[in-house]
Order: sequence, then C-alpha cells, then structure tokens
Amino acid sequence: MAFDLDGTLIPDAGRAAAPDVVDALGRLRSLGVQLAIITGRDTPPGAVRDAMRPHAVATNNGGRVLVGDDLHLEASFTDADLEAVLAHELPGARVVLFTAETLYVDLPPGVEPEPWMLARSFRPLADAPRAGILKAGYYHPDVAGLAGRLREGHPHLVLTGAQSPYPHFLTVTPQGAHKGAALTLIADALDVPHDRTVAFGDSDNDQAMLEVAAFGVQVGDLPLLTPHADARVDTQAELGAFLHAWADRIAATQTGDW
Repeated sequence: MAFDLDGTLIPDAGRAAAPDVVDALGRLRSLGVQLAIITGRDTPPGAVRDAMRPHAVATNNGGRVLVGDDLHLEASFTDADLEAVLAHELPGARVVLFTAETLYVDLPPGVEPEPWMLARSFRPLADAPRAGILKAGYYHPDVAGLAGRLREGHPHLVLTGAQSPYPHFLTVTPQGAHKGAALTLIADALDVPHDRTVAFGDSDNDQAMLEVAAFGVQVGDLPLLTPHADARVDTQAELGAFLHAWADRIAATQTGDW
C-alpha cells in the first residue's frame, strides 16, 4: 500500500498522522501489508515515518526512492533542463530548489520562513549548485502559464500543481520522476506483484500512481482523479476508519498476503 502524504495520509501541511490512522497502519503491517510513502515533499515528517515504519519512501514526487535504507533512485536535472526551469519569466516568483540535503530559496523582505523550511536547512538561492538539483518549486499567481511554456518546450519534464487544489504552486521534477514510476520501482524492489499494489492519493500529482496501481483509492473529490479510482474516501479525516475496515477484511480471510 502506497500513500501520498498531504491531504491523504495526513492533513495538508500536517506533521503527524491521526491516532486511528497510525493504529490501522500497525494492524495492516502486522497482517503482512508492505507500506510505502510516495510524496511530493522532499522528506516526510519524522513523526509520520516513526509511526508508520514504511518499507519504502519516495520523495520529490517519486524522484528519490529509498527501499529500506537503500537508495534505488535519485533523479536530478540535466544542465539544459535546469537552465530551462530557471528561465521562468515570473517576476516576483518565489523559487525553491532542492538537493538531497538542502533547499535553496530567497524569501521576500519581511516574510518569515515556513515551518517546513525551518525543519530543513535552507540557504540563499544564489548558493544553489548546478548539479544535484532534484526538484524545483514555484509560488506565483501565474504558475499555470509557466507550466504551459514548459510543457510546450520541454515535454519530458514532470509538472504537477498549477491547478486545484494548488493553483499558485508548481512543482517541476526531472524526466521520469513521477509517482507512477516510483510505485512500480518500489513494488519490484519489495517483490510485490503489480496486481497487488494499492495507492492512495488526493491531488493531481497522485494521478500517475493511481493509474499504475492495481487498486486506486481517491481521498477527497478532485474530478481529475475520479476516473482512476476504484474506491473513494470522502475526507482525509475518514482515512483511519477506511484502513481499519480494510484490515478487518484481511484478518477475516486470514490471507495476510497483501
């Protein structure tokens, strides 16, 4: 079972999973379910990771994949792609670049860093290296325009956001760095047959893994995901009950092989 974080496993911008979700994940794990986080964040909150004890973690929308403690993938921009990504033509945009260890951002005067930035070390954008950039993020009212230009000129790049529920935020990752590819890689590494994969997501960056998963669960009501979902959890707050019901079904059949 693979879970997006914000809006799915935890509330948007949350730092911890609800107690009923943690309990349900523990039951599923004890029944033999292998658990994965596949998130757009560059690192999952420590409290979530400690409570869930995932078998695999994919960050940066699937561009960096750890299975256990082993790094299986770390996709970074080529020089040409990074140059195209940085030529954004969005005056006043807040740009964030991510490496595996650090994020780089320039905050406007008087703007305090967000909690997730404080949780990481961050440095000025001018200090960002040319190599090893894994993800770029943009905050600006016209990120949809940038997304359109990149799709036209650099269609191999992976773009998410710039639409509901994140109309003012765009994430760009390198070629192949998407959640569908991460789910497939994780399943193969854990010896999980593809027809036994389950993915949970709520936003546009989850579409790729819901398309790939044998069983997709939509959290919320984003129309983009509905055609790819086999089941739906109406709100994030109801996820714990949904997972407990799933654990009940596995326990009742005594298969323990999800």
